Amino acid sequence: MPSSLPPGLPIDPNGRDGGDGGDNGDGQAGGPFPMSEADFEAAVSDALDRIPPDLARTMSNVAIFIEDDYTPQPGEDPDTVLLGLYEGVPLTERDSWWDAGSLPDRITIFRQPILDICASREDVIEEVTVTVVHEIAHHFGISDARLHELGWG
Repeated sequence: MPSSLPPGLPIDPNGRDGGDGGDNGDGQAGGPFPMSEADFEAAVSDALDRIPPDLARTMSNVAIFIEDDYTPQPGEDPDTVLLGLYEGVPLTERDSWWDAGSLPDRITIFRQPILDICASREDVIEEVTVTVVHEIAHHFGISDARLHELGWG
């Protein structure tokens, strides 16, 4: 990955960073990479399948969703763009009473912002994988700062 790019941004195998407005893989310049909802869902499913089984078994009371886009909440910058969002109580912060009637944690992967920054199918698959791992790491109590240190920012 070029050192000028933060971890997690898509990389074009031809050396472009995917954000130059160039060909997005379908012969058209600029715009989001076109991918059907079914193909995007398959990419998320494949990313989840890559989670080692021992680790996946330790995930507790968490649901994964795919939505088109993030809607900033009141008080947030209206231009906020998220690729994924973890909402819940990390495993490291749960106490013995946590399971008593608690709703599942929620991980949401946002389709359109990912497609907007990707230039190819491979870029989408890589970005989805990075985003899924990033959000699952939050479920395990790993902070954004630590994820950036590890290259999963």
